[in-house]
Amino acid sequence: MTIRTFIAAGAAAMAFTSGASAADCKTDVEDAFDLSGAQIEEIYACIGDKMLEGYTKGDNEIAAVYRTWAPTATRPAVAGPHGNRLLNTFANDIAAEQYLKFEEEGVVMPAGSVLAKESIKINVKKSKAVVGPLFIMTKGEAGAAPDADDWIYSAVQPNGKPMKIKQSFCHNCHEAFEGQDALGYPLEEVRVSN
Repeated sequence: MTIRTFIAAGAAAMAFTSGASAADCKTDVEDAFDLSGAQIEEIYACIGDKMLEGYTKGDNEIAAVYRTWAPTATRPAVAGPHGNRLLNTFANDIAAEQYLKFEEEGVVMPAGSVLAKESIKINVKKSKAVVGPLFIMTKGEAGAAPDADDWIYSAVQPNGKPMKIKQSFCHNCHEAFEGQDALGYPLEEVRVSN
């Protein structure tokens, strides 16, 4: 093996190794709740582009534009719902004004409100963060979904394909936020301020 071949092989191995570790978004915690804010920001910096790339592989119109909407938090956080995933929510123009008040009583979201919630799962066995589904809530006109307070739930898988969603499964949790028009909010410490 010539020196030039050896150097080229070494450079290729280093590029593969550093690329693999960046793509893998390694983490050494055993519980997502143990992540510090700095660790979460590092994970999001590592996985954020991969999330968007995956969600937009399909033809979901919301997946293509949600990152241009109003962010509702300064970074993802673990709230508990959605399988203890790191969650990061964006609100479209119709939803943003009301949602960003983070009110707990008397909330009525206007029809056409859409919320898109990115999710990241911590895979403890593999010690890495992986892209989860993009969860979407759309407020329909009065009567659009009477069993779900007119919210229509959907999701996009990390490969861009639609995820099968049972409306009652989602709404059975969301209805606990009765005074908030079935809305869960980001954790207080990461909420954006108006």
